[in-house]
Amino acid sequence: MVSLPALWVESAARKTLAGLRAQLGAGLLAAAAVPGLTAAIDQHSAAVRDIVTFGVEGSGAVAGAILLAGYARGLIDQAKEQGWGFDAPADLWGWADADWFTARLLAVCSLAERFDEPGYRAGLVPA
Repeated sequence: MVSLPALWVESAARKTLAGLRAQLGAGLLAAAAVPGLTAAIDQHSAAVRDIVTFGVEGSGAVAGAILLAGYARGLIDQAKEQGWGFDAPADLWGWADADWFTARLLAVCSLAERFDEPGYRAGLVPA
């Protein structure tokens, strides 16, 4: 049985990811038309997946949403400490010049979109 606090934490994580998706969703749509962006998101996705799978002790017992949201929060905190701020590009092709932090957050959004798909959980965090 899943505890109420665990459900609350996962719900909060999903809200964090939904907020991130609201800010960056246009970048995922742009990736369909901008091949270089698609490649960058794929590479960042693989790196993030490895980090949350192998870099977090006990990750097999934690929901994917919690791992991804925690990673995203940490990344955003680090980026802000370095003076980063997100400005959505004015047009589709502006996403082609996405900086490292933006591409990494797009990867988190991409992974978050897929972790509820049947069988995907096994690919994100080993059981």
